[in-house]
Amino acid sequence: MTAKPNIDNFKNCIADAKMAMLANDFAPQDPTNYSQLRGRLEASRNNLPALYRERVFQPFLNKLDQIGEQGFGSILVAGSDQSRLMLDIAQAILQNGEGYNWVATDAFEEVVSDLYDGFLSAEDRRGIERPDRDIMPPLVKWGDPSSWIYTWPVDDEAIAGFDIRAAIVNLPTSHSRSALLGWSALAHETAGHDIIHAYKGLRRELSRSVQDALDKEDLNNGLSDYWSTRLDETTSDVLGILNMGPMPGLGVLGYFRALHDVRDGEPKLSNTGPAEDVHPANILRGYLAASTIKLLRFKGANDWAEIIRSETNKDLSKIVLEGNEVDSDKAIKSADVVASTIFNTRFESLDNHALGEIQNWHDYDEEIVQLLIPSLTSMKPVSSDIPLEGIYAAHVVAASIEAALSKNTDITYVFNRMINILKSMHDKNPAWGPLFVEHPGNLTRHFLSYDMGK
Repeated sequence: MTAKPNIDNFKNCIADAKMAMLANDFAPQDPTNYSQLRGRLEASRNNLPALYRERVFQPFLNKLDQIGEQGFGSILVAGSDQSRLMLDIAQAILQNGEGYNWVATDAFEEVVSDLYDGFLSAEDRRGIERPDRDIMPPLVKWGDPSSWIYTWPVDDEAIAGFDIRAAIVNLPTSHSRSALLGWSALAHETAGHDIIHAYKGLRRELSRSVQDALDKEDLNNGLSDYWSTRLDETTSDVLGILNMGPMPGLGVLGYFRALHDVRDGEPKLSNTGPAEDVHPANILRGYLAASTIKLLRFKGANDWAEIIRSETNKDLSKIVLEGNEVDSDKAIKSADVVASTIFNTRFESLDNHALGEIQNWHDYDEEIVQLLIPSLTSMKPVSSDIPLEGIYAAHVVAASIEAALSKNTDITYVFNRMINILKSMHDKNPAWGPLFVEHPGNLTRHFLSYDMGK
């Protein structure tokens, strides 16, 4: 069963994201008093799962004890990335341990855990050795609206200084009640950045392979250097789509249109890629998404790829990358080459497997999405026709966005249903119970009960 793409409500989804960006929601105040922070952390200890107590809570507490109140204050005064990270780790522990915005927080944690586990569990990593970095699903937190969406990868030099073994993922607080398109970015942050950083040498192999492939096409315009120096963000876009299907592609278009509407008063993708920006230009990310989706293994892939390519074309003007104007046909061709290379190349760091082999979006994934949509737009229970493989958080987010894109859909209603379903799934997640489970997929993937939503 494959539904024809319907994005009649796309403009309203963009408006929903814009409203979240303009919201005055404030995250909990940063804990800048050393003694108070120590006390609150201790009180939160037993509210965290055993795995996070051992690999996040205790190392962080040990580090605070090591640097003492004076060192803590010095880091805060410096105001560097290390200061922001220290407070983010503290917030992630406290928000989870103190039950801040607990329903949305659990829903958020379920999405990142599921996406991470989908790549790194033994079930989905067939024939591939464990990651070089023995890490676990990220810990999540909410930040103020100006913080946007970001992750601290576990091998970041700053995070290594605190000895914790989990990434930290941030969403603006306003996204706990709106900005449905923004939730698709979690696939980029978690199935993207955090996976790339889990395997030593993968980023280097990606960069070399993409540069070689573009050089062979002789596209010139500096495109091979441009893409190869932005492979972390680029590969994260591709991996996000591999793990959540076409919806992150729509998320890129809609979220950046909303962002530019807020900043510039015009909801259009940027055609400019400054030298200092580690992300590809917005317009190239649209074409990259279309090219990647076309490679997916479900019947509707070409239809969704064409929708996204057509939407991207609406915003196409003069492409300028690092100050140089680039021929648009060559730029679009380069996105095709980059997507194919990342998707199909067998990497030594992945035991000669390709990323497109490890994860993909299949017909059964799309079938689950279509069966979920009625439960997201009404109070109907989840269909008993859903295959025995079960429903994962990525399916729920993808189905929510696809439902919201359809004409006359109440986006707020869909968002709230999504949060409640994800929360119910999180309550069944063995990694957040008494067991010491690093990747739930090694035990059993947690299913959504068929009677959920009654």
